[in-house]
Amino acid sequence: MLFSDIPGLPEVKEKIIQAVKNNHLAHALLFHGPEGSANLKMALSLATYLHCQNPQENDSCGVCPSCQKMERLVHPDMNFALPVPGKASEDKDSKDDNKAQDPSAAFRTFAINKGYGNVSDWIYDNGFQKKQLNISKSAGLQIIKTLSLKSFEGGYKIMLIWAPEFMHSNAANALLKILEEPPAKTLFLLVTSHPEQLLTTILSRTQKIMVRAFTDEEIMSHLVAEDLCTREAAVQIAPLADGNMREAYRMIDQVADHNTSLIRDWFRACFSLEVNLIFDFVEKFGALDKEAQKSILLTGVNVLREVMLDKAQVGGLMRSADTDREFIHNLGLHVLDGEKISEIYGLLNTAYYHLERNANMKIAFADLSFQIAMVMRQRKKAS
Repeated sequence: MLFSDIPGLPEVKEKIIQAVKNNHLAHALLFHGPEGSANLKMALSLATYLHCQNPQENDSCGVCPSCQKMERLVHPDMNFALPVPGKASEDKDSKDDNKAQDPSAAFRTFAINKGYGNVSDWIYDNGFQKKQLNISKSAGLQIIKTLSLKSFEGGYKIMLIWAPEFMHSNAANALLKILEEPPAKTLFLLVTSHPEQLLTTILSRTQKIMVRAFTDEEIMSHLVAEDLCTREAAVQIAPLADGNMREAYRMIDQVADHNTSLIRDWFRACFSLEVNLIFDFVEKFGALDKEAQKSILLTGVNVLREVMLDKAQVGGLMRSADTDREFIHNLGLHVLDGEKISEIYGLLNTAYYHLERNANMKIAFADLSFQIAMVMRQRKKAS
């Protein structure tokens, strides 16, 4: 995995590469960033750079045997520690928890195919639903044992701990000494989106590398450059993703070019109070999966944002496709004033909140539709 595989983030890449060149790289690094950031990919790119036999000025060569192994994450000096199902608590003499099988093979596939994924994706992909995950004390002891061995290829021995917030306190305590005084050329890479959940004793022994969220432009450029969707779809997806590349990938199939058209037709049905048509939309929305329903609500929020920008005559900040501009302009001109936009924005966010908590979405969408209709059909207050 190369730094060039990660879209944007030039300042983060530069900081890491300069730390390597200036020999300022700490022996324990904490890559942290919001969900959907490149924290895992950045850590793996650093590992590739350190293993590379012919490192370039700003990246690994990508062609040497070590880079080829890192591309498949099978380098013998690249090790992983991951949260897997295990006992919620650990007895002093417990010897069998988290022992069933090495999850590294599954994680290699996960990291390569879903480098922006989160713990929920890890759980779903491996059938860990309804199981409590942790990095156990025995896993911590295995880390120490692994790192006590000599490097296979004479370079760095790297231990990547993904989602260290799942580390059992006994495992964390077992690792404190090796984190503070590791063997020569040993590197810990901790990767998390929740650094606030880590023990202070772990945090204090790491050098923090903040991996920011992606900008809208970085997401748009990446989706188009990788031919994942049209530019028109990327323009819609980027602001909805809000810097989260995982969300952007998820919405490629969900937020196609027709999503704004769907909102347009739904809003028109609400405004005209066509009850049968409204219930057709309710049935259509209710039949979708949860992620698609989220996308519809987020698209509605994005349309309101575009209406506000259009009314403020700051078209340069608008991100909607050109084909949707007429609808957005007319919605603001003939239907929505600032107060109505604010009210509908609140309704959409409330519906999103209920969706997150597994409400009956047919009922929720029906209620939402009629509340939006009431707001839209209110007469403008006299100024």
